[in-house]
Parts: sequence; structure tokens; C-alpha cells
Amino acid sequence: MARERVISGEPAGLREEQSNWALRPRRLAEVVGQCQVIEQLRVALDAAIKRREPLEHALLDGPPGLGKTTLAHVIAEEMGVADRIRVTSGPAIVKQGDLMSTLTNLDEGDVLFIDEIHRLNQAVEEFLYPAMEDFRVDFTIEGGLGGRTVNFRLKRFTLIGATTRAGMLTAALRDRFGLRYHMEFYEPDDLWEILRRSAVRLEVKADEDSLRMLAERSRGTPRVANRLLRRVRDYAQVRADGALNVGVVEKALAIEEIDPAGLDRLDRAFLSALIETYRGGPAGIEALAATMGQSRDTLEDMVEPFLLQRGLVTRTRQGRCAADRAYEHLGMAVPPQPDSPEEAGGLFDG
Repeated sequence: MARERVISGEPAGLREEQSNWALRPRRLAEVVGQCQVIEQLRVALDAAIKRREPLEHALLDGPPGLGKTTLAHVIAEEMGVADRIRVTSGPAIVKQGDLMSTLTNLDEGDVLFIDEIHRLNQAVEEFLYPAMEDFRVDFTIEGGLGGRTVNFRLKRFTLIGATTRAGMLTAALRDRFGLRYHMEFYEPDDLWEILRRSAVRLEVKADEDSLRMLAERSRGTPRVANRLLRRVRDYAQVRADGALNVGVVEKALAIEEIDPAGLDRLDRAFLSALIETYRGGPAGIEALAATMGQSRDTLEDMVEPFLLQRGLVTRTRQGRCAADRAYEHLGMAVPPQPDSPEEAGGLFDG
């Protein structure tokens, strides 16, 4: 069985998600970070509340673990429908009938949250268009020659879609969202505040320096920060006196193979493959995935975004390239720049 990747932004399972609920903000005023998104959303919410209308459909995009699901629940809370948010995901909606039962049971102002909305199949997506625009759906009762289509009126609701791959959304679906927000990686100061609050709620004794060290190694991702906090707490309870300090955090993270930049074994393997196998690139993602024995989706969703944000990797039309910082991070000499594209010797496959 593959070892769980501690610094993945993806949820590790239902148990972790249940643990995280106790740490998540409930109201917009409690949300840390994402200042521009929160300010824009506050204006939209206040306007909708004043007009006594449901919020416009909203699209949240960004890497995993940045709080898209949390923000959807915060929106429902602010609109006064916290107990009337329906949660599903793109892969769970296989056919139109799966969505039909949900849509027809929505009351005025309810919130429908669809995670991984980019994974809706085409038939379901097209079925959703009139529901979003005109609050109606045309549903075929029977198939074949005797089939008949019935028009159902829907109550006005708010659809919140979340995606880690905004580029995979069709233009037709994307344009039906009146509000679109991009979630950025968090700054260390914001992660420190999130960790400080989480430590209080988990009743973990931790000094400021230890929490700052965790923040700096959390890859700009709150889910990772809270996961690392729980891991370090476990280590402190077993190997120390239960309190967190810099020494305890360093030893706990060393066991997890997380370096000072927040990179783990998979990140370093990506950089090593790019540098050692493909001479720093350019190299296509399929070639890198084959070399590493990983799926393309894993590299694009869970590895590349942070490496790109940290300036360790660049993406060009020819493929991925290792930046000078990648060589320095691995303790390798930065090679001289090639005089021509032919000398780069990279492999491109998309």
C-alpha cells in the first residue's frame, strides 16, 4: 500500500475531514487569509441579503486544501441556510436523474455545492445549464419513441462549484457563474494565525516559533498546516512532554521527510527526475510521470502547483524546466545556459 502523503492538499479520508470541521471557521469574519476574495464576497453577500435574494452562482477555483469547501459552508451560514446546503461532487453525478432529485428538492435560497465540478460529464453539465440560468429543467420521463419531456420549475437557489482545474471547465459552464473567485496559496503569517487558533482548539501547548516553523513548511495550505499540527502533536505526546517547540517540530518533520522549504520525497523526486534525467528540461509531464511511476494527475494537481509558486519549476511551451533555485535546493551546481534550443535536450509531450 502506498504511503500517505502528509503534505498533500487532498483530504486523507472521512476521519480527517470530520476532525477538520471543528477547526474550520463558521462565519466570514472568522476566515483568515484570501483577503481579496473575502472582501469581494462580503460585498456580494451583503448586496444579496439587502435585496432578499439568493446569492449569484459562485465558482471557487484553486489547488486542493485552500478552503473551497469551507468557504461554501461559510456562504451558506452567512445566507442563513447553513442547514440547507446540499453537498455532492462531479464524479458522484453519473446521470441526469442523479441531479434531478437534488434540484427539485431545493427550497428558495438553498445552496447546492458541487465539488470537482470540472468532472461533470457532458450530458449532466448541459442538463444543468437551464437550471442555473432560468431555474428550470427539462427531464425526459421515458425513453424511446414514447418518451416525453416534462418541464420542471425550480426554486431560486445558489450553486457553488469548486474545482482544482478551472482550465478544464467549458466556457459555457464557466460563463454561467456570476461570481468567480480564485484561491491563492496562503502566506506564512496567515498560516501561523490558523495554526494558533487550531492549537487552542486542540488544546496543544505550542510556542510561537514552533508554529511559525510549521507555517513555513505547510506549502501555503491550511489543510496541510492542520494535518502537520496533529502529527507533531502526536510526536510530542509520545517522544516529548506534550508541548511543541522548535526542536520537537524539527524532529517530527524529519520523520515525515519534510524539508525546510516544505518539500517532501515526491517533490524532490520530481525535481531530481527533471534535472538528472532530462538535464533540467524542457520535459513533458507525461514523460516525467512515466519516469517517476506516478500519474499525470498526481503531478499536475499535487506537486506542480507549489513548485511553480515557489519558483522551483517553470512551464514553457516546450515543457517543464528546472529553475536555478531547484538546483540550489538539491545542492547541485547550476549548469550554464544553453546557447540554442537544440542544446537544451528536453523532451516535450504536452
